[in-house]
Amino acid sequence: MQHSKDNFRHESLQDSKTIQSILKAITKGLAKGELTFNDEDGEIVMHPNGLLNLKVTATQDEFKHRLNIRITWQSEDKTEHKRPLAVNSTDSK
Repeated sequence: MQHSKDNFRHESLQDSKTIQSILKAITKGLAKGELTFNDEDGEIVMHPNGLLNLKVTATQDEFKHRLNIRITWQSEDKTEHKRPLAVNSTDSK
C-alpha cells in the first residue's frame, strides 16, 4: 500500500481466520526477534528486542468497532547513549 525505506503500511479486508494467522505470524516473529512485513509494493524487516511497549485500545459505537494493538521499542542503533545521572549534594548549615 504505502511504503518508503523505513515505512510499511498495508490495509485490506480479511476474514477472522486470516487475521488470526497474521497475528500468529507476528507473535512468532516477536519470539524470534525478527518481523518481516511485505506485500506487492514492498517490504520492511524489523528486529524487536529488549523491553517492548504495548498499547491496546478498543472502542465501539452503534455501527463501528475498533481494536488497535501498538507495539513499540527503541532500536539499539538509534538509542542515544547518555551519561549516567550523577547527583551531588553539599551540606550548607
